[in-house]
Amino acid sequence: MFVDFTQTTKDEPMGPRFFFAFMALIFLASHANGAKPNIVLIMADDLGYGDLGCYGHPQVKTPHIDQLAKDGVRFTQHYANGPECSPTRTAFLTGRYQQYAGGLECAIGTGNVGRYDDAVRLAKKHELGLPAEQTVLPAMVNAQGYRSAVFGKWHLGYEPRFNPIEHGWNEFFGYLGGNVHYFNHRETSDLHVLFANDLPVYREGYMTDLITAESVDFIENTQTPYLLFISHESPHFPFQGPSDASKKVTSENWMELDADAYIAMIESLDRSVGKIVDAVDNSGQRNNTVVIFVSDNGGFANAANMGPLRGSKSMTYEGGIRVPLIIRWPGRIPAGQTSDQVCITFDLTKSILDVAGASNVNRKFNAADGERADVQLDGYDIINHIVERKPDVRRTLYWRGKRGDRVWKAVRDGNQKLVTKTGEGQPIESVFDLSSDPEEEHDLSSSKPELTRTLLKLMKDWEAASRSQR
Repeated sequence: MFVDFTQTTKDEPMGPRFFFAFMALIFLASHANGAKPNIVLIMADDLGYGDLGCYGHPQVKTPHIDQLAKDGVRFTQHYANGPECSPTRTAFLTGRYQQYAGGLECAIGTGNVGRYDDAVRLAKKHELGLPAEQTVLPAMVNAQGYRSAVFGKWHLGYEPRFNPIEHGWNEFFGYLGGNVHYFNHRETSDLHVLFANDLPVYREGYMTDLITAESVDFIENTQTPYLLFISHESPHFPFQGPSDASKKVTSENWMELDADAYIAMIESLDRSVGKIVDAVDNSGQRNNTVVIFVSDNGGFANAANMGPLRGSKSMTYEGGIRVPLIIRWPGRIPAGQTSDQVCITFDLTKSILDVAGASNVNRKFNAADGERADVQLDGYDIINHIVERKPDVRRTLYWRGKRGDRVWKAVRDGNQKLVTKTGEGQPIESVFDLSSDPEEEHDLSSSKPELTRTLLKLMKDWEAASRSQR
């Protein structure tokens, strides 16, 4: 049994000792009864930091996601592991920096195209994708008695050996590439990439609605604890709202902005979140289910609202990597919180493993062959941080994204951040103090050369370490 700690009897406040005593009793009772929490992670695609009502959007209506924030905790300094989607998804499934995997520092191109030297090399060998032996999700959670499913976008390899089923997911419905036509579910090349498990399928309907229907069905019909990864396409281009079935979308206008459609896509995504949360609550599992809402990278330039942040998708300025994160866990996370703790995608991996009771989290796990050599995960349990009301901790985080000859990098050490770009156009080497300048308007690299050297050395050392572990 769980208690809603946002309510007290006789309108009297609950003292902190009383609160934590009850929390401890509830925790022990639930574990004594063997009640493992369900975990639902909803990932939007290319959603900008300011694209939701609860993050300050002046126009878009997102009442269901806003309610999720009211019922849990909203993070103000959460980062995607990469400025594009395949890198972030790699980090999420492996619990480590995506640089430890080959060819995944950039989104895989339509039709399995490599977009920088290492990715091109792997694509020629039909090896571009995330190997199953490098993932910890879902195998380590499945080993705890969970049933796992991923519905929606995959984007971690087209070859059969990279299919989600090969990674240990019990169920998969979705598309293998980075984006599809929302109604005919094909890529710009007219390549069919919609699959159910490891077989191609054909369905009618709007992509967001299809993903939602599969998710609701899974929640309503799964009798064991579950890990559900809902990987939405929205609001990634092509810009098609749910009423745009007759809109002609071809390879020539695939990325052409339609501002009204973009808003309709986000509001459709919001309705999807509402249906999924309702399914959880109506199943009687509200208090025993962790619901996480997050984006895979910053928003698409000229389409998304990044709030006050500079930059957009593919860049390592804040607008390319800082994204919304909301977590609801009634009875464990008090409602209505806002957290300024710096966190990143693979923190969610560590949190999910800990919530599921996969205590041996410092091991690499192969879905087919069992445990491998010891590997230290890179994440921090951000859910436990909130549940235990820990003070905010200092983080040092790194980013590197490649596409062609262009390389964006960044390191955040405490509140100090270095951003560099090489290989395309004017090179960039800037330093910012995010505590006073989250908009990244004031470059400190010239006025603070010692700080600049320190951050450059941190990046150099991290790159050397990532090369040594490949």
